Amino acid sequence: MCGFLIFITRVALSVGLLYLALSAIDFAAIQSRLSHINPLWIALAIAVTIFQIFLGTQRWRVISGLCHAPLSNLKAFRFNMIGSFFNQTLPSSIGGDAVRLWLVNRTGAGWRAATYSILIDRAVGLIALAFIIVASLPWSYAMIGDANGRLALVFVDLVALTGGMGFLLLGHLEWAWLKSWWPIKHFHACSAIANQVIFSKKSGLKIAMLSFTIHVLAVVIAWCCVRAIEVPGDFEQLLILTPPIMLITTMPISIAGWGVREATMMVAFGYAGLAQTDGTVVSILFGAVYFIVGALGGLLWIFSAEKQAGHIEVDHAAED
Repeated sequence: MCGFLIFITRVALSVGLLYLALSAIDFAAIQSRLSHINPLWIALAIAVTIFQIFLGTQRWRVISGLCHAPLSNLKAFRFNMIGSFFNQTLPSSIGGDAVRLWLVNRTGAGWRAATYSILIDRAVGLIALAFIIVASLPWSYAMIGDANGRLALVFVDLVALTGGMGFLLLGHLEWAWLKSWWPIKHFHACSAIANQVIFSKKSGLKIAMLSFTIHVLAVVIAWCCVRAIEVPGDFEQLLILTPPIMLITTMPISIAGWGVREATMMVAFGYAGLAQTDGTVVSILFGAVYFIVGALGGLLWIFSAEKQAGHIEVDHAAED
């Protein structure tokens, strides 16, 4: 019953935020923009999104291998695509992560290894995103003239960066109670593996490049949506605006980020001197692209061996 109430609350929040985002804009302008969509740009955005998921697969495979949950390229990509489907139906990315966790556990890796691989993959992605936002702050300040906008950007990034650094620091602490007190001991173990992933000479550079590219591809997807409706907005502007929007959208307070993303992008476009209506339309298209890719993941789920047979064979070895 409690879970159902939480779900209803998040649906209501998504609807409420969408209403607030749409209530202050000109629907005629939205209709005009949407009536001139170039489908080729949307098709390119879909292709880029699938490639983004593939790169996410490569990062996840490195991490899952260190967590003793090895996955083949094909299996990891399929699990990520299926996860993208559940991301569209459940709060934020939590639904997709939960399904990926279940799928990895069904390979015989066990709940602990599966959970560690998902949590660390998510943490590494968020830490990389926070660092990208920090690196872009000088340009953000030049673009965003509003003092409240600057303050909000710094606050959001500071929270994310502090949380990420605190998570990594946890793995360096050797206090005995951190390794024995549940659930702190699991966070400590995840932190230790995350440090190994990020700072290892073998995997560190690869993880950093993959993480950076994954986030840049989100900017490319947004840019494709901008080009699809031919609204003002340079790639450089989107490179500054998109990462903070993606960071805020990861908060598990809505369904697939709907409402949160539209409200945030509308405000961000306004702070950057762009039309807020255009920001809302771009956000809707951005969400639609991920919805279409999620639908493809849904087809993979419907016809998957896990869904059809209710079980999955154990991976005895993963591809290199």
